[in-house]
Amino acid sequence: MCRNITELRGLEPAATAEEIEAAARQYVRKVSGIQKLSDATREPFEQAVAEVTATTARLLAALPERRQPPGDDPAAAAPRGAGAHRGARLNRRAVSGRATTPWGTGPAASG
Repeated sequence: MCRNITELRGLEPAATAEEIEAAARQYVRKVSGIQKLSDATREPFEQAVAEVTATTARLLAALPERRQPPGDDPAAAAPRGAGAHRGARLNRRAVSGRATTPWGTGPAASG
């Protein structure tokens, strides 16, 4: 869905109103969990998108210019989060021959 919302600050040329609204729509979809609008959700959803769009536009206008534009490929960035390096840790354990559980304590479960 919207795992990574595009960074809008510092784009050359500057982010358009459509790009700001698209990012706001992604954000509102993510936090609300709404994927398909119904009659009951349409009005509050669109109101939230309008508010987030306006707030984002004001924020971008108020921030100083960036010294360096954002990277072109956000998918190429290093993984982040609590479990981002878990796979690397597990691979190191397998290579080193240490038999541990995925949580790093005690003997590995056998068979």
